[in-house]
Amino acid sequence: MYRDVSSCNTYNYGDSLYWDARYIQEGGSFDWYQRYAALRPFIRNSIPLSSTVLMVGCGNAVMSEDMVEDGYEDIMNIDISSVAIDMMRRKYEYIPQLKYMQMDVRDMSFFPDESFDGVIDKGTLDSLMCGTDAPISAAQMLAEVFRLLKPGGTYILITYGDPTVRMPHISRRVFNWKITLYNIPRPGFHKSESSTSARKSYLEPIPLAENGLLPADFVLEDPDSHYIYICKKINDTNIDNIPAYQLTADVL
Repeated sequence: MYRDVSSCNTYNYGDSLYWDARYIQEGGSFDWYQRYAALRPFIRNSIPLSSTVLMVGCGNAVMSEDMVEDGYEDIMNIDISSVAIDMMRRKYEYIPQLKYMQMDVRDMSFFPDESFDGVIDKGTLDSLMCGTDAPISAAQMLAEVFRLLKPGGTYILITYGDPTVRMPHISRRVFNWKITLYNIPRPGFHKSESSTSARKSYLEPIPLAENGLLPADFVLEDPDSHYIYICKKINDTNIDNIPAYQLTADVL
């Protein structure tokens, strides 16, 4: 029996029953945080079109469809909700580039090590951080993501979490990846004329302080903005030799 969504709170976010009930009640499609158009420069710069991509917590979003239309050839979509997966399988059964599997991101042992060139997470880690045993769940998920990435592969995390609450998890020594941080406003946000931010473009990376946090003079224009962590899996021997490339609005 499914729970009534109205009785659920944030502590159910790691529970498949919560998501099954939500997708049954809401139906349709919904993209959390940002649509692909806004994220495209970051994704295209980090994950080539020929990559094998893992979309964790895909839900009923159209982002993977948009990526295929943009030229991506192989996207595996997983979600903890069997309702969402069944719905998406039926919807995209005629698009061979899209595959769907019901799976918990904390245990993706179905896939062998180094299976993917890129992993995209739009709100899934955030959901786990709202649930019970959040630190354990986050550690399990991130360990699986790191295991599944090929050397040189990239994990893209789109989140509400600023570095004070996300860097302690993603910058652990066990994860050998180079992290580049960006921040983009929520859809529909308009910059105030009185803004004191010196940033010329949202495509400019934010230089982190030595402690891995935001610089003291960083001005957050939109309090409900989203942070994008680009985490590139590298070897200890070449960690200092990987440049951070400047993004452009139209990455081809």
